[in-house]
Amino acid sequence: MDVRWGVIGTGQIASRFADALTRVPTGRIVGVASRTSDAADRFGDRYGVARRHTSVAALSEDPEVDAVYVATPHTSHAEDTIVALRAGRPVLCEKPLSVSAAEGQRMVDVARAQGRFLMEAMWSRFLPSYRALRGILDDGRIGDPLVVEADFGFRMPVLADHRLFDPELGGGALLDVGVYPVQLCSMVLGTPDHVAASGHVGETGVDEVAAAVLHHPGGGIGVVKAAIRANLANTARITGTDGWIDLPAFMHCPDHLVVSDATGHERIDAAFEGDGLRFEIEEVHRCLQEGHLESPVMPLDESLAIAATLDAIAGRVRATDG
Repeated sequence: MDVRWGVIGTGQIASRFADALTRVPTGRIVGVASRTSDAADRFGDRYGVARRHTSVAALSEDPEVDAVYVATPHTSHAEDTIVALRAGRPVLCEKPLSVSAAEGQRMVDVARAQGRFLMEAMWSRFLPSYRALRGILDDGRIGDPLVVEADFGFRMPVLADHRLFDPELGGGALLDVGVYPVQLCSMVLGTPDHVAASGHVGETGVDEVAAAVLHHPGGGIGVVKAAIRANLANTARITGTDGWIDLPAFMHCPDHLVVSDATGHERIDAAFEGDGLRFEIEEVHRCLQEGHLESPVMPLDESLAIAATLDAIAGRVRATDG
């Protein structure tokens, strides 16, 4: 079946979604919603989208729209998603799913009550590199995973009017890029049972640098760092009892992996053409076609657990640098 998408938001990530969808033959954008008609018109003109709305409700209730992609600022994710779900639309919501575990729980509760599909758009999970990573772990090539080290950070000038430095828009390093190292730890080691963290809250009130050590049941350890004021390595390593796996920069979308064990080092190619968002779109189409209400690759309970971990890290950062 062809999925007719409605897109809420017209920023950079919405444009990437539209570009990625051109490589998915089973879907197309038929509607867009923005706060202003000018923004909706610019997006519609660029991507050939005829149905243009200035409210989330109007787009969600549009009978020509089969599914909704939420591409608004972090702090709008919950309300925009809930409006679409209550209108009966399956939703792909851009990461992070929500700005807190409590908001995420509201979203999940509505999705389950309405019997509608919901997925956090954690695009990394669906890339060829992450599919290969899961296969390597499942095959036991590095034995039992013990430690995950991952970081993601870049240096931005402090711009008070930029979303990354605006608390009202969910700014800060943790929600924007820290979610990627945390989700990798979650994928490999599960949900942590203890979080230790520290960091720095900048002049605009958002976390600019954060680091955490996550203790997982069974003894696994995650070491994660995130920054919007420091250029980090943007790499990851998963170390097990019998070897390790390196994810080169950028760790959330690497084009290859390197597996090291007793036999030596193996480079595993995972390159792809076009925008990698297309793989998460394909997953949504597959789930809808097969009648699933959530993705087994990015299940809702795990999205909530990741949100809770981010909550814990943020709380400790503010406690040490508030």
